[in-house]
Amino acid sequence: MAANTGQTSPDDGWLAKVEEEILEPELAIIDPHHHLWLRNGYTYMMPELAVDLASGHNVAATVFAECHSMYRHDGPEAEKSLGETEFVRGQAAMSASGTFGPARACDVMFGNVDMTLGAGVEALLEQHMEASGGRFRGVRYSTGWDGDERIHNVAPDPGMLVNETVKEAVAVLDRMDLELDCWLYHPQLDEVAELAGAFPNLRIVLNHVGSPILGGPYRGKQEEVFEDWRARILRVGEQQNVFVKLGALPIRMPGFEGDRSLPPGSEEVAAAWRPWIETCIEAFGPARSMFESNFPVQKRWCSYQVCWNAFKRLAAGASASEKQDLFAGAAAAAYKIDLS
Repeated sequence: MAANTGQTSPDDGWLAKVEEEILEPELAIIDPHHHLWLRNGYTYMMPELAVDLASGHNVAATVFAECHSMYRHDGPEAEKSLGETEFVRGQAAMSASGTFGPARACDVMFGNVDMTLGAGVEALLEQHMEASGGRFRGVRYSTGWDGDERIHNVAPDPGMLVNETVKEAVAVLDRMDLELDCWLYHPQLDEVAELAGAFPNLRIVLNHVGSPILGGPYRGKQEEVFEDWRARILRVGEQQNVFVKLGALPIRMPGFEGDRSLPPGSEEVAAAWRPWIETCIEAFGPARSMFESNFPVQKRWCSYQVCWNAFKRLAAGASASEKQDLFAGAAAAAYKIDLS
């Protein structure tokens, strides 16, 4: 929920109540995970993204994350997601004009195809690559599933990431040198390790620190969840072809008793996220760990300015080369981005 207003969309007025001096303003950033959409009356397109990118941090490039935006209305069902890829190409062209600032927004992207088509995804992937104008880097496959009815399932069945037909599609990604973004819940993390072991040359990017579930049947069990999640995330980190995105975590839990009239500052965000993010960096190392904004989803709770300041606070003890990896290098390697 957004702020103290009960809204589900970002509240720019509320966020503006907290402004911070930019930490390490020269540090180059690739934002490896953001969306663009027109959803429930809320618009977050290139103009809105450009305002956030211009808030003070040195964002050199961004990666568009699939989010079911602008799908084709007509045509074969399997091809409707091509509309999103075409849309992103247009938004990237707007950015490339320089009209919206120096950042290369939507420099690359990952999209969506039906992975249950198995080997049949190859022709679709070729269409996405052409439609993107060379920006298409891979696919996100969301398989979040939990047996408790209080948890929202995004997959129809458990175990979809390691389904044999899906593995046929993954083999195509591997052969085409495309990456696979994975989004699932923390009890499913062993599936990521299994898939990575089966496809050691495939670049896999685990979204949102492995999405620990802290609600529903897990509410009030944060310590227990953390220990289970930590054991699993360390196993995933042993697979050298897996990267992890650092972000998209709760800041204020339901029991928060502080002042909700103001949005959180970067110190509060960093304190809330530190155990999870430091564990991920321990498991994967800086070269396979990348900070992510997850905007505009994260914008419901903090500003772009605050979000990246929080990451810089979390990385304060890192060396210069480690910071380069965490803020840009890992993303460049995972998504084949050339910043030269």
